[in-house]
Amino acid sequence: MRDDSEGQPFDLDLTLRRQALQRTATHYDEAAFLHREIGGRLLERLDCLTFQPAMILDVGCGTGQITALLMKKYRKAQVIGLELAPALVTKARKRAPWFRTLHGVVAEAGALPIAEASCDLIFSNLTLPWYPDLDQLFAEFRRTLKPGGALLFSTLGPDTLIELRRSWAAADRYNHVNAFFDVHDIGDAVLRAGLAEPVMDVERLTLTYPDAAGLMRDLKRLGAGNVTAGRSPGLTGKGPWRAVREGYERLRRADGLLPATCEVVYGHAWGPLPNSSRTQAEGPVLFPLSQLRRRSSWPDPG
Repeated sequence: MRDDSEGQPFDLDLTLRRQALQRTATHYDEAAFLHREIGGRLLERLDCLTFQPAMILDVGCGTGQITALLMKKYRKAQVIGLELAPALVTKARKRAPWFRTLHGVVAEAGALPIAEASCDLIFSNLTLPWYPDLDQLFAEFRRTLKPGGALLFSTLGPDTLIELRRSWAAADRYNHVNAFFDVHDIGDAVLRAGLAEPVMDVERLTLTYPDAAGLMRDLKRLGAGNVTAGRSPGLTGKGPWRAVREGYERLRRADGLLPATCEVVYGHAWGPLPNSSRTQAEGPVLFPLSQLRRRSSWPDPG
């Protein structure tokens, strides 16, 4: 469940988020190694599905790195890439394979400008953290998904950036990190939306940095700055910054690097078929990571 321990609202200002993405589009790929890695892992899960989608919606396509791989995997499919910022959509269009056209759309994931029951596959990599109203988001996914169509998504769980959150908590009383839902809350929201047979699993990845400034720099390049309603109303002074650095220093590992935890949640569900024999489970199926195929190494961004 969301961690509201900092005592401030966690509503997100998507206008500020869009502006940040627009400003950082030129440097986005330099810091998007986590998105590429998780997107690649999510893409691998499509190997287990035997269908050939005619219409694919990539919700949160970024600069189109994973979208281009989707287009190569499903060469006959029409692919729509959706993002908040026009600059990212422009870059995604340019990255499409030369023999294909990516239909780029600038819009919010919580209000999809997509026709009802039109998508065979909805693919969403690390977009959910920016939409705290999960009921609205998954209702939109179900609305646009064809009966029997597939939804695959990845998002972040509450242990994500836990080191940064704790370091800031020692510095001031404001929000500095998004609140993230846990796997059970996400699975329950999928069920409330009426999507069928949800399957969820979780893994934890650890990024490492030589200093806290490197992590902050990557977040800025991703346009992932603090846009919560509980953020500080002014600039952060030297005192709080010093407290954050000192707090993070206490977490330095034996190898001399600072950790940044990412709790990654993966989900898969289906658009229910009319009069289908498929039954809704009482809750999402949760698989331990040991039962799932995974890579054994994680790249160091530094």
